[in-house]
Amino acid sequence: MKIVLLEDVKNIGRIGDIADVPNGYGRNFLIPRNELRANGGLEAMAAINRRKAATLYDAIETSDFYSNPIAPANRSLMNVPFVLADEALNDTFLGEAEAAGLLNLRGHRSVGGMRASLYNAVGQQAVEALVAFMGDFEQRHG
Repeated sequence: MKIVLLEDVKNIGRIGDIADVPNGYGRNFLIPRNELRANGGLEAMAAINRRKAATLYDAIETSDFYSNPIAPANRSLMNVPFVLADEALNDTFLGEAEAAGLLNLRGHRSVGGMRASLYNAVGQQAVEALVAFMGDFEQRHG
């Protein structure tokens, strides 16, 4: 049996009768670990995540159009919920955001509003794009 390497994914499913797939441990643990090390380790990643969250929370806090229902001491660095001043604009916000390439912003079904997930794969540039979109949307609909 041939072992399929990550670089050889074009052969997945074409090796004999068995669909060989890349090693899950290597793909899901070793590669992110190596990237984490290359980017300065946990301390650096924590600083990046704090900066991303601060960028979005600051935009929400300085707006009369958006608000965050979570007490500052309980806020997440990864999932930032926010609501619009006019709930009737939610679908418009989501549609325009999607057209702008900003996806998966719909809030949790039990809470509503919006939720931006700022996981490690989301860069500062993406957060700034969301903040710019939010500012533009507020000017046009606020």
